[in-house]
Amino acid sequence: QVQLVESGGGLVQAGDSLRLSCAASGRTFSRYAVGWFRQAPGKEREFVAAIIRWRSDSTYYEDSVKGRFTISTDNAKNTVYLQMNSLKPEDTAVYYCAVQDPDGGLILVRSPGSYHYWGQGTQVTVSS
Repeated sequence: QVQLVESGGGLVQAGDSLRLSCAASGRTFSRYAVGWFRQAPGKEREFVAAIIRWRSDSTYYEDSVKGRFTISTDNAKNTVYLQMNSLKPEDTAVYYCAVQDPDGGLILVRSPGSYHYWGQGTQVTVSS
């Protein structure tokens, strides 16, 4: 069992920055993926970024956030971060973090249905 709590959302102007945090508790994994997703009203849940922790880290980003967002981890704090720079109004959404336990199998980074644990989300609003 894993519990995830997001924080760091808020109301900002276009061009500003925010850093979202996802604090994890519960069991640990030797090989796993952590993803960030977002969902705006009336739209489907959208993949944002992910990191796979296994020997060397591998990171993945949705095209619209490449060069602006960075995913990172602090293992000592059991926390995953999403640094968001140059925010745009179209980034407005509820942001969720999620953990995928591959149980020795393949990791499907961009697929929401492949993630086993989810946080409750944090609202990010970007004004023009």
